[in-house]
Amino acid sequence: MTACCEEMGAAVFRAIRNFNLENRAEREISKMKPSAAPRHPSTKSLLREQMSRYPEIKGEIARKDDKLLSLLKDVYVDSKDPVSSLQVKDSGTPQEQKEFRLAKGHDFNMNIKNIPKGKISIVEALTLLNNHKLYPETWTAEKIAEEYYLEQKDVKSLLKYFVIFEVKLLPPEGKKAIPSKGRKF
Repeated sequence: MTACCEEMGAAVFRAIRNFNLENRAEREISKMKPSAAPRHPSTKSLLREQMSRYPEIKGEIARKDDKLLSLLKDVYVDSKDPVSSLQVKDSGTPQEQKEFRLAKGHDFNMNIKNIPKGKISIVEALTLLNNHKLYPETWTAEKIAEEYYLEQKDVKSLLKYFVIFEVKLLPPEGKKAIPSKGRKF
């Protein structure tokens, strides 16, 4: 019901907006063009005074200067729209096909089908950081670079500057913590 009313309202609005459109456009086009802005009263008297003192100024203003016109004819302006960076990339040599790889760790329900070689997803980054934290002897920078098709220097930087958060719960003061190991329920 509401969809019908919305369509009806849109149709009515469109009809009102387009009503008598040609006549309104013609009326707007045929209006007088705007004239120059009126001069300030203080400048009017100064201009009149200068014109009365030097009547040749009026002729000088209206006269065409051939020297200036010849100089103007020598000026040639050729304007073109700037080329966007996307067009530059497209117009160059054809791009080689990127190599893709399948995402590692399919236990996450993500819509990522394939990832370019040399890149990793957020889930993969967290996984490899966690693996390196838990098993640094097994998950070395070389093995991670080989496994995920990454540059070894990038992997070393990743392992050096990024860490996974570790949450530790501390017991409130005055209470003993229950040891997690050794107690069985």
